[in-house]
Amino acid sequence: MGLRLLVAEGNVESHRERVRALTGRTPSQGYADVLRKLAPDATVDIVFPADPGANIPGAGLESYDGIAITGSALNVYKPDDACTSQIEFARAVFAAKVPFFGSCWGLQVATVAAGGSVRANPKGREVGIARAIRLTEAGRGHGLHDGRPETFDAPCVHMDEVETLAEGMVVTATNAVSDVQAAEITYDGGTFWGVQYHPEYDLTDIAGVLDRYRPILLGEGYLHDEGLLDRMIADYRTLAADPSRRDIAWPWGLDRMITDEAERLAEIRNWIELRVRPVAAERVRGA
Repeated sequence: MGLRLLVAEGNVESHRERVRALTGRTPSQGYADVLRKLAPDATVDIVFPADPGANIPGAGLESYDGIAITGSALNVYKPDDACTSQIEFARAVFAAKVPFFGSCWGLQVATVAAGGSVRANPKGREVGIARAIRLTEAGRGHGLHDGRPETFDAPCVHMDEVETLAEGMVVTATNAVSDVQAAEITYDGGTFWGVQYHPEYDLTDIAGVLDRYRPILLGEGYLHDEGLLDRMIADYRTLAADPSRRDIAWPWGLDRMITDEAERLAEIRNWIELRVRPVAAERVRGA
């Protein structure tokens, strides 16, 4: 029997449609595509907990072998219905004891659900590529990062960061911008593996982020030349079609951690192989 996986879209409808216009897919559709690629035997459903009247499975969460939460443009410290419903959803996933994963917003929501806090990062925004992510002592031997070198880069886009750790939270990766770049959280009988970066993003997604954040990148001084930004976006899209183009990757400081899909997807693959499949097999044996 194949895996049954659930992706929770972190965005409200207006934002996910804006992402679709730039990349051809919503964040949850992109995440579902990655899960199907890494687990071809999986059936992947999508749920929208930020939407009023969302199709949240409720007690049916236990029927899934793994649940993942995408990134989001929301801020968890600005509580509204779209945020609070996702915090409650995360608590329900913990209580269901289903293997749980999240990128960026997913890590933040899981942290708050387990009793920690999140803030706007006083060091500013991290966008495009998170540089020099470093495994902590706990992270070096952690299955979440199997196959990763001790220091690596990863796709990212976030302004917020974990401020206060939840009880039972272990930080597994960090960098100069965010103290918590990856972590494990145990809460209410459940276990979450999550990252502040976006391993699920390919180069098309990163180009979409740069395009979407164009006014911010220019306004906040990341770049002062819109033509240079246009060239960066175009190069990322070209590299997406042909990742072997060293002549494009090298000038922008992109290495195999970004251009090689197998390298980039390490944490999600590890979650499926080391958390989802073993727990699913144990459930079958115990049935």
